[in-house]
Amino acid sequence: MKSIASAPGKIILAGEHFVVHGTKSILCSINMRVNVTAEFMSKKIIITSDICNVIIDDLSDNTINIIRPFICIIKKIFNKYNYVGGIKIIIKSDIPVGVGLGSSSACCVAVAASVSGLFGKITKKCIVELAKEGEKTIFENTSGADCTICTYGGIIEYDKKFGFKKINTNKKINLLVINSMTRHSTDLTVKKVMKFKHDNKKHFDLLCKKELLLIKKLKHSLINNNLNSIGTQMKKNQEYLRQIGVSNKTIDNLIRQVNYISYGAKITGAGDGGCIIVLIDKQNEDKLINSINENYKCFQIENERHGVTVNKQN
Repeated sequence: MKSIASAPGKIILAGEHFVVHGTKSILCSINMRVNVTAEFMSKKIIITSDICNVIIDDLSDNTINIIRPFICIIKKIFNKYNYVGGIKIIIKSDIPVGVGLGSSSACCVAVAASVSGLFGKITKKCIVELAKEGEKTIFENTSGADCTICTYGGIIEYDKKFGFKKINTNKKINLLVINSMTRHSTDLTVKKVMKFKHDNKKHFDLLCKKELLLIKKLKHSLINNNLNSIGTQMKKNQEYLRQIGVSNKTIDNLIRQVNYISYGAKITGAGDGGCIIVLIDKQNEDKLINSINENYKCFQIENERHGVTVNKQN
C-alpha cells in the first residue's frame, strides 16, 4: 500500500517576524505543491527527492541535516504505532527551495500526512503538530504559522498563542513572485530581528502595535477584495520590515521599481534576500515582467483554497 499526500506552499501577506513576538500574521496557500509518497519496507529508511537521496539503517541516525525534520516526524509516528520496520519516502516538489514560499513547511506537512496515512486516518490538527515538531529541528522558535497554512489552505489570520481563523473570500489574488537571487539565511535573519528587539525595545513594541492595526485593515480589505487597500497594507508592512533590518538594497530597489505599476509589493518569508511578492492586475503582468532585470526570476502565482490532501493506493 502507498499513502500519497500533497501540501501547498505559502506566502505571507503580512506579519512575518512580528508574529513570533506576539502579533498576528496573514498567510495564504499558493498553487505550487509538494507531493510525498510513502510505503512500508522491511528494514531500511529511504528518502528520495530532487535535492537528496538518503538510505539509513534506522531512525537513530540524526547526522544528515537535510532530512532531520523528516526523521523526527517519522520517529514520532513509528513510536505511536509501535512500528519497527522500514519505510520509503519519495518527495516531489514544484516549490522553489529557500526563497520564502514555504518549501520546508510544505514538505514537513506532506511527510507527516503521508506517513501517518499508512497507519490510518489522521486529523489535520495532528498533521500540524507533527509538522511543527519536524520544523523545530530547523527553526527552534518557529511560530507554527507556515505549517498551519500548508495544512489547512486558503487564507488565514494566525496567532501563535490562540491559533488561526479562516478569512473567507472566494476571490483569486493575482500575484507575481520575483526572486531577487540574493542568498539569505533564515536563522541569521531571525537572530538579527531578536537583536533589533533587544536594542530597540520601544521602537519594536511600537511597530508591533502598528502591525496589529495593519493586520486588521488587511483582513477587512481581503474580505471586500479591495486591491488598492491590500496593496497599501503590503507597502506599509514592507516598511516595518525594512525598519527591523530584514530588507536590503537589492530588495529595496526591486520594490521601488515594481511599485509604480502594481498595487504594492513586499518581502515574503524571512527576508534579507529571497523573494518579493507583487500584487498586480493581469493586464499589467507582461509590462512589469519585461521591466525586470533579466538576472531576476519572475513567475505568477495565485492563492490556493485547498490544504493538505491524502490518498491511498493498493
